[in-house]
Amino acid sequence: MILAIFQNEESCSFSGVAALSALDGAQGEDGGGTGKKEGEFDIQEVKAALDQSSSQTQMSTDVWAELQRANAALEARMSSSEKQVEELQRENADLLARVTAREKKSTAREGRMSSSEKEVEELQRENADRPQVAFSAGLTDSGSVGPFKTDITLKFSKVFTNIGQAYSPTTGIFTAPVRGVYYFRFNMWESRRSTYTSVVLYHNNQRKMRLSDYIDGSGVVSASNAMLLQLEKGDVVYIVLPSNYGVRDDSHNRIIFSGFLLFPQ
Repeated sequence: MILAIFQNEESCSFSGVAALSALDGAQGEDGGGTGKKEGEFDIQEVKAALDQSSSQTQMSTDVWAELQRANAALEARMSSSEKQVEELQRENADLLARVTAREKKSTAREGRMSSSEKEVEELQRENADRPQVAFSAGLTDSGSVGPFKTDITLKFSKVFTNIGQAYSPTTGIFTAPVRGVYYFRFNMWESRRSTYTSVVLYHNNQRKMRLSDYIDGSGVVSASNAMLLQLEKGDVVYIVLPSNYGVRDDSHNRIIFSGFLLFPQ
């Protein structure tokens, strides 16, 4: 478009020159029946030529002004577009930063989950390898037991639970299958009048705990206790009824002997 303006301006200049050249030619000619002498020229012709040149110059000025307005509008649109591009670039950068942060958090969570899953698997393997030992048994449904003239080992014949088969209802003895810490609980119960009642917990041949009471009238007596014992593999634990003492049990399971492995060592 700028080239067109220059072309128009050159055209205008050439028109003015052409007009002057025409006048000069007219002055140099004597013929044609014009009757003009050398040095004389037609004022109307000069005026027409100048008016044409002025009109073309004005047209070029108008075109130039229009081009300037168009360029200004184009620059304004380009500036607005550049701002929009910059804003989009900032938004994209913020979005990328948030996505990157979330990916890092997700990676961290996946790492923790993987670690937790490994710990769970390790615990499952440990539990699978860990011996399971637990028992619980009632004494009898026959009623009174004792008194006897000598100490006897009570045989808890009503087995409720015997995981690991470490308790023998035939002998009344629990045998530790592995070295570890074990929990034991036991109790006594008696309802016969004027009767002494007592039971004793033994570890191997050592007396560890005794429960005792006496009924001097009507009613019942009962007592219970528990103990943690550290046992070696093959150690035994059992309940003894001392001589001259009695206990009583029935279908209500009033006397129970229980134990389980807390953890191996």
